[in-house]
Amino acid sequence: MNNISGSQEPVAPWYKQFWAWFILAPLIIVIIACTITVTIAFKNKDDVVIDNYYKEGRTINQRFVQDANAREMGLSGELVFDRQLGEILLNLQADEELPAELELELSHPSKAAKDMYLTLKQMSPGRYRTDYEGTLENHWYVRILPHKEEQIAEARWRLKGEVDFKYGERIHFDAQDPSP
Repeated sequence: MNNISGSQEPVAPWYKQFWAWFILAPLIIVIIACTITVTIAFKNKDDVVIDNYYKEGRTINQRFVQDANAREMGLSGELVFDRQLGEILLNLQADEELPAELELELSHPSKAAKDMYLTLKQMSPGRYRTDYEGTLENHWYVRILPHKEEQIAEARWRLKGEVDFKYGERIHFDAQDPSP
């Protein structure tokens, strides 16, 4: 190619030109950053939104019935976590006879994969125990139901509570208290 002075200089290919990379480099960096961000977002998505919200909304009345049944039974008790031994103890009082096994549901507030469903086995009347594996830290939602109900929404009664392991390892349940 001829330049202004008339001498022939070879022109470098486009990928060796400064201005080509000056324009393309920011675009390539943005595309890579977006790909990384989208990958992280999909791998670490929160599970706080219920998939079937319509079905959950329909069962709210059943939950009120479960709470009322627990009050009628006079259910109260204390759940104690021994994180060093990896066991959970429940002392439960009721006006009626309690089943030999109870279902303990530990729900993580944001990660459904961390949820645990454990079976509490009766050691003596009103005293239950189970072992667990894994770590329990920070905040968890707790529900206690009669064991092996076909569906949680069909259980006769339930006790519910919350535990924050920063502040203690005990939960007091009192079905007479309508607070959450």
